[in-house]
Formats: sequence, C-alpha cells, structure tokens
Amino acid sequence: MTRVLQRLMYKTQVPSHCFQLQFGPFNSTTQRRWKKPVVTAQTRLEDRTRDLKLDYLMTNFRKISLILILRDLMCARRRGPFVSVQIMSRWNNIVGLNVPIGGFLRKYPHVFDVFTHPIKRNICCKLTSKMTMLLQEESNVIRDMELDNVRRIKKLLMISVTGTLHIHALRLIRRELGLPEDFRESILAKYSSEFELVDLEIVKLINRDGVDEGLKVAEVEKWREREYREKWLSEFETKYAFPINFPTGFKIIAGFKGKLKDWQRLPYVKPYERKEVFRASTCGGIEQFEKRAVGILHELLSLTVEKMVEVERLAHFRRDFGIPVNLRELILKHPGIFYISTRGSTQMLFLREAYRKDYLVSPNPVYVVRRKMLDLILLGCRSTRELDSPRQVKESVGDQNRGAVVESDFVTSILENLDDNNDGNKENGEDTAAVYREEASAT
Repeated sequence: MTRVLQRLMYKTQVPSHCFQLQFGPFNSTTQRRWKKPVVTAQTRLEDRTRDLKLDYLMTNFRKISLILILRDLMCARRRGPFVSVQIMSRWNNIVGLNVPIGGFLRKYPHVFDVFTHPIKRNICCKLTSKMTMLLQEESNVIRDMELDNVRRIKKLLMISVTGTLHIHALRLIRRELGLPEDFRESILAKYSSEFELVDLEIVKLINRDGVDEGLKVAEVEKWREREYREKWLSEFETKYAFPINFPTGFKIIAGFKGKLKDWQRLPYVKPYERKEVFRASTCGGIEQFEKRAVGILHELLSLTVEKMVEVERLAHFRRDFGIPVNLRELILKHPGIFYISTRGSTQMLFLREAYRKDYLVSPNPVYVVRRKMLDLILLGCRSTRELDSPRQVKESVGDQNRGAVVESDFVTSILENLDDNNDGNKENGEDTAAVYREEASAT
C-alpha cells in the first residue's frame, strides 16, 4: 500500500508532459493520431532531385564572386594597386571567407600575386597581369554590347505592368544582365529618347506602344517555332508549351505525365501581352496566372548573360511584373524548367534548357570571358606550360624517363631569355626601390 502511495505522490510532483505513452500488449488498441505531412517550399527544396553538374558550377561561381569582392575592396584603396595582407585579413567577415586570407591567396597564384614590399618589407598582394587583362576584356566587351543592353532594358520595361522599373532592382542584377557599373549614366541618361527617369530610382519606357514588334517576341516563342517546323508537331501541342528537361534521377509518379501534358496545353497571357487580369473564379484561372508567372521568369532568365539569377533578388520585381505569388514555391513546382542550387550562402536559379552539363548551349561574348576567368581560377596551384607545345612536352617527358639529357636550341633560347629578364627585373627592382626611398624621404 505504501508503494502505491509513493508512486502516486511521485506522479503528482513530476509534470504530465514528461510521461510518454508506451505502446505494449495491454494498450495496443489505443489509436494514435496521424497527421498529414505538410508540403511547403522548404520541404520541396529539401526533397528535390539534385543536379550535380549545376551544383558544381555554382561552387565555382562562388569562387569568382569572392575574388571579385576582394578586387573591389583592393581597388577602393588609394595607395596603389597592391594591399597589405595584414589589412586584407580584416576583410574575412566582409567577403564571407571561412578560411584565413593568406591560405586563400596562395591557393590561386594565377589570380593573386603575393610579394614582399621592397621598402616596408611586409607581405603585399595584387592581381596578376592575366586576371587584370581578363577583367579589362570583360569591361570592353560590355561596352561594345551597348545596343544589346538597351534592348534588354527595353524588354524588361515591356514586361512590367506599369512600364516602369526600380533602378535599385536593375542594379541588383547588373552583373547577371551584363550591364556596366555606370549604366544609369551610360545607358539610361544617354538614350533619353528611349528612357525617362520619372524619379531618382524609377525608369520608364517612352512610347511603349510604338516599340518594334520584334522586341515583343519571347525566347520561348522561338523554341516553339523550331519545334513546330523541325519536329512536325501540331500547333495545339506547341503553342503554349515550354521546354522540359528533368534532372537525372527524377522520379515520375503515376499520373504525372498526364498532368504535365495538360499543363503544356493550358493557354495563358504571354509576358509581352496586355490583356485582362485573370479571374480566379474562371476554370483554370489560378493555373493560367501561375503559368504566366512561369513565362515571365523564363523570359527574365533568358535575358541574363549566364541564364541564372539569385532567387532573393527576384522579389524586387514581383510588384512591377505583377506576380504576387511565392516565387520559390512556384519554381519548385516546375523542376523540368528551373533548378535552384543551394551551394554556398545563396540560392541560385538556373534555366535548365540553357545548360548542357555545366556549359551554356549558346554562349555569348561576356560568358566566354567569364569562363576564361573561371578556367584561370580552377588552375589552382598548377603551372601552365604555355611555351611548350604538347608534342614537345611529351618528347621531353619521354627522354627524361629514359634517362636522356634534353638539349635543344629551343630550350637554350628560353634560358637565355630568362637570364635577360632576370637582369632586367633586377634593374627594375633597383629603380623601384630608389623611387620608394625618395618617396619615403619626401614624406
């Protein structure tokens, strides 16, 4: 009896939420409440089929963005094109590095040149000549594509419901669109007959109705025309269809193909069309509105240089484009058209049809230059044999393996040039040291 009282007293002291119902032979008939799993954007993002090629490409693009941020911080310094590594170590939080700055710089010797200052004797860093030439080439290519940039901004303003866009939103995706840093002065202000600055941060398209009809054709319309002509498909099948390309390993459940076929045939208001706003009460009204949002996102990605953009920056276009929906959830509903990569600290949206593995199907000049930057970064600590042809490299390696001594006029000329360059570098080093001494004495 005392044991029973002690158990009752113990249960009254301990809170009831600490006890869990243990299922056994005496209470096996007790019903457990079953909750339906919630399907949200987060669960869709976690359960999606991953594309390893695009994830790997996103990892490499992350390296380029880090290097460009460091370049901007280095250019902001007034003392010259080089910066002390000690000062750069304070930029880890600004750049977002989780490794020491010294190890990061030595990891990419083809991008960063780490040297010792001749006067102060501290370790400094600057960009290599190869990286500087590629950055200059990119800026030149962007300047030469000025008319293409005007066309891109026009098409974005034509997609807008009111014909206006916030300059802040364009500035956020400036690099993705291939616009110059001073696009407000070099494009918007220069072409005043095409654009009007309504406010300090709002641009408007002049004579929206008088725009060339060729600008009102979306990129997906060109694909539909090719499908209609080359594959002899009916107009009913291709008039409102989108290119579908599922990632490897995507599981198709029962009934999915039928729903996809119905969705491909569903009519919708195209991005450059101005028609009556949809009505949710009509048959398929919400589906048509979501399909219009898919068409707008598809066209926005088609206008970018590398066919990708950050998901968070799309929120700045929702009101202007008239798509008040959850963009992330809408994107995850269509894994055959879009892909979200979560590598790094940002979520990047890719247009699947534009890529084959990790390369663009139709490259453009800006993408070609940026791909050269990526190849230079991916070299890492490997050295390049630019002086030797592949055949000469194989012959030299073979002779070394057989124990022979390689002697040729080609190698001798290279060694002589290296000696001359070393002598010239010594003289240049003495001259620069003298200049630093004069500056130090003057200060």
